[in-house]
Amino acid sequence: MSLLKLVGVLLDYPQDELWQHGDELLDAAADPMLSGERRQQLVDFTRELLALEPLTAQDRWLAMFDRGRAMSLLLFEHIHGESRDRGQAMVDLIEAYRKNGFELSAKELPDYLPLLLEYLDRRPQAEARDWLHHVSHIVGLLAARAGERNSPYAVLFEILVEYADGKLDLGALRQRASEEPRDDTPEMMDRLWEEEAVRFGAEAPGDDCSPPTRSPARPAATRQVQP
Repeated sequence: MSLLKLVGVLLDYPQDELWQHGDELLDAAADPMLSGERRQQLVDFTRELLALEPLTAQDRWLAMFDRGRAMSLLLFEHIHGESRDRGQAMVDLIEAYRKNGFELSAKELPDYLPLLLEYLDRRPQAEARDWLHHVSHIVGLLAARAGERNSPYAVLFEILVEYADGKLDLGALRQRASEEPRDDTPEMMDRLWEEEAVRFGAEAPGDDCSPPTRSPARPAATRQVQP
């Protein structure tokens, strides 16, 4: 299992099948292309995830990625929000997948980061790095926000930034993340749902990828761990 495939599997909603492939995941986490420190961090993350009960791991994932929008794994959420531009971007991305023989099921959203990583795993390394470089500002901000929330998932985003040779100041992004209002608190979630009931039209995020004010729909969490 390649590094991109592994990170995608670990970022995805933890299906029960994950625990059936524990040894394979740990072997892949010891990737020699990583620095010694990063390799150990990835192995530690994988061991810690596998040590959890599936329901506990799933609850942790939902708390991290399914409350509010700041940590959404749907990349176009951070670029287009619910604007019409997002629809065209989705069509273009699906076309890119199909052009290279990568078909999606009807329920899969093409901008879901674990899915994109599965696709890039099948592409030449230079192409995969270029794709990730173009979204590294989003991935870097996700890394910063995860770090600010003391989430172990932060290391996965940091590895992706480094894989893409992203020249990002993660310290500055972490400072910015510390100043953002949290959108995953019960109070904020209640407010967002109240606003959702009366808002008409679409609201896109700013160019700086600050958290939009509407909560995302959950992507279909049906992918399975495969060698």
